[in-house]
Amino acid sequence: MLNVLVPIDGSDNGLNALRHAIDEYRRDHDLRLHLLHVQPRLSRHVARFVSRGDRAAWHAERADAALAGARQVLERARVPYAAQWRVGERAHEICRTAEQLGCHHIVMGTARRNTLTRMLQDSVTHRVLEHASVPVEVVVGPAVSRLERWGLPAGGPGLGRRVVDGAGRLKQRVRT
Repeated sequence: MLNVLVPIDGSDNGLNALRHAIDEYRRDHDLRLHLLHVQPRLSRHVARFVSRGDRAAWHAERADAALAGARQVLERARVPYAAQWRVGERAHEICRTAEQLGCHHIVMGTARRNTLTRMLQDSVTHRVLEHASVPVEVVVGPAVSRLERWGLPAGGPGLGRRVVDGAGRLKQRVRT
């Protein structure tokens, strides 16, 4: 049986990769799909005020929410799978989990970006491609918006953007 790792972050791009892996499963039922959700660690400044148990519960809750859509897609398609979540640096944990599970390959979703944007941004997909010891199949999402193509901030020019702290509370408003 071949193990296939599908990183899931709760985005549409992750679900596109999952649908691709399901199509692969339908062609060859000798695959086992493994879902992986990776969350960044809380900063030590935040973590010192939250107990280890509360942090674990919070991470588990976020992982369940991120994996919910993927689980629905797999259950509707009647495809067997295993799901897990980890805390750490995303690319490192994806590569490490693929090795630990003895995966044949990794199927990842990514946003479609232009070449300049992709060169300038440090993406998880790029780091996985560099460090994975198994083949990585990248499934691209739909085209980016015109605003993103030109690199404008999400709030648009002059509209400002919000800066939030680790708990999601508004910290300050930055004018752009």
